Amino acid sequence: MSRLSLFSSPLLLGFDHFERTLDRVAKSSVDGYPPYNIEQISDERLRITLAVAGFASDDLSVQIEDNQLIIRGKQADDRDRAYLHRGIAARQFQRAFVLAEGIEVAGASLDNGLLHVDLIRPTVEPKIRKVEIRRGQPGGAGAQQIEVPAKKATV
Repeated sequence: MSRLSLFSSPLLLGFDHFERTLDRVAKSSVDGYPPYNIEQISDERLRITLAVAGFASDDLSVQIEDNQLIIRGKQADDRDRAYLHRGIAARQFQRAFVLAEGIEVAGASLDNGLLHVDLIRPTVEPKIRKVEIRRGQPGGAGAQQIEVPAKKATV
């Protein structure tokens, strides 16, 4: 049985990447570790904060793969310690965030067990371009141009 697609309408051309993105988001939201916050600092700036107590900066990696921000953490197991009780987990994690087109990572910092990743959402300027209309056969001579108005992007 095939799965019904949200974007299967013939009027939604080129939106198949949104469906793949939604699938990735659904898969990555299963695990709740480590906990995180997302805050809006200003109209153009966002900050993701992850609680990574016990992790040093060398234990963490922040990477951008395609349009995903992937944060990984892995601690080396200290075999010299003998724990009587181990309630603080030293487990590895991977947390992925899907980034919208144009969002850039400005930087990351580790402070008091909190990893802060700052993002910039640039203002999108509307674009206007002309599209050729050709008479007769596709690719033939005698082309006319029409102006295609761009819609103002809403974020």
